[in-house]
Amino acid sequence: MKPMPDASKVNSMFARIASRYDLANRMLSFGIDQIWRNRLVEEVDYRDPASVVDLATGSGDVAFALREGLAPGTRITGLDFCAPMIDEAKKKQIQHNAPDIEFGIGDILDLPLKDGAADAVTISFGYRNLEDRHKGLLEIRRILSPGSGRLFILEFSQPHPLYRPFYYFYLKRVLPFFANLITGDLAAYEYLCGSIEKFPDRDGITKELEDAGFTDVKAIPMALGSVALHIAQTKS
Repeated sequence: MKPMPDASKVNSMFARIASRYDLANRMLSFGIDQIWRNRLVEEVDYRDPASVVDLATGSGDVAFALREGLAPGTRITGLDFCAPMIDEAKKKQIQHNAPDIEFGIGDILDLPLKDGAADAVTISFGYRNLEDRHKGLLEIRRILSPGSGRLFILEFSQPHPLYRPFYYFYLKRVLPFFANLITGDLAAYEYLCGSIEKFPDRDGITKELEDAGFTDVKAIPMALGSVALHIAQTKS
């Protein structure tokens, strides 16, 4: 079994790069991350939830996109276990004039929310950083509405075999170099790139979701399979 990330090290890493995180994401993904995020919002909007919790919210990009793309009045909460990231989200909250989003500190393995508190949960590019993914899924299932709650996981995956050599050359050789120029933290992006390579494919994540008690799991591949959006529903 592959070792899981160390939570304290992950927290420290994101704290170090928090102020440059958005810029690095835009440049290193060539802006495509916005397309992936828009697809996530479309899928959430289709289910018309009254309340959404965005976990591993980081600097809040997904929370702001949800606010813009969902029905007016939808309750949106953004939680992250890294305080400097939440600080960045609150700075952007002023720029976006979005006082109705509630940002706060929250560890996915021990969420400060009541049972059944959310109709939908989103987590974008944070699932692979969990120290215990099964425990995290059980905690997410706890806060979702029984029978109707839905989980949306947008995460890196394993690309099409023909694309894979080029993808991993960029991931291992090109991305860390430019990330270091932008953030000044080579080690952080070496870890992030390594975590992508070791991460399960779509079938692997589907099994993790089913093992945690989710049903009706589907995976939508994007970017030649290098990214996938997993959607799962709670059981009654």
